Amino acid sequence: MKLDFRRICLLASVILMATSSLACYNEALERQAEQIRQQEMEIARQRKELEALAAGQQVQDERQRDCVRAFREYFDKAQLSTNRDDAISLYRQGLAICPDDDVAHYELGRALAGSGQLAEAEKEFEAALKVNANFTDARRQLEAIRKNR
Repeated sequence: MKLDFRRICLLASVILMATSSLACYNEALERQAEQIRQQEMEIARQRKELEALAAGQQVQDERQRDCVRAFREYFDKAQLSTNRDDAISLYRQGLAICPDDDVAHYELGRALAGSGQLAEAEKEFEAALKVNANFTDARRQLEAIRKNR
């Protein structure tokens, strides 16, 4: 009978160790599962970020195409025009397509100033500086208009 008791104790010890090991194994699996969930969430976040960047790049590419078209169809013709009113009209049409062209704002401002429309010219020089704060000629023109008021 004593032998059976030892076997039972040994078996109980083995079962206890196995249960303890199984519990540790389950905890490790749960930690790994949580890490995988967190990694999946991070991947999903990064995927959304990449999609947003791709969409932003697409918008930027479209703007670039618009600006190239505005330059070809309006800004270049405005530069060559000998009629100031036509040049003003062409710059405005081009800026409706490509509103962030600092040089076009500057050139429109010069044409407006040349036709005596100083308030509008001032706005165009300000717009050029808003796009490019280091645009020295636009700053000079703006200062000259403000000085002569």
